[in-house]
Amino acid sequence: MKRIGIISDTHSHLDEKVFHHFADCDEIWHGGDFGSIDVIEQLRSFKPLRGVYGNIDDTTIRNEFPEKLFFECEQVKVFMIHIGGYPGKYAPKVKNEIKSNSAQLFISGHSHILKVMFDEELQCLHINPGAAGNSGWHKVKTLIKLTVDGNKMKDLQVIEIGKRGT
Repeated sequence: MKRIGIISDTHSHLDEKVFHHFADCDEIWHGGDFGSIDVIEQLRSFKPLRGVYGNIDDTTIRNEFPEKLFFECEQVKVFMIHIGGYPGKYAPKVKNEIKSNSAQLFISGHSHILKVMFDEELQCLHINPGAAGNSGWHKVKTLIKLTVDGNKMKDLQVIEIGKRGT
């Protein structure tokens, strides 16, 4: 069983509350737009980190993280990409990648809109944790926590960590 902290769109700002809320997590997954190596170093020194680069990330970050990430957590196949859309409005080719990789969990960022949706057709849970940074149009910074237990995903929590800019 693993407890996962899911975050995205930090845009070079890492709120101290992230460390409190992710203290009981085994890993942190970042859906892109880290914004700076400093954010990566802080997260890595705290917990094991997986992630993908986002559209604002520079060459240094792009050399360290892939555009797409496919992996297994426990017995759940995970696909992560920064610009991915969501069920019914996937970015080009994303739906085919979910299908061809039999992903059961699809994580994206980019929109700054927190979404948790189950795609009945693909039998895949989509999560966009919203935005945890201060840049963008979102009003509230958000995170998600999720437990992966064997082939089950459970105990999902949406966490608001404060207003953007604070």
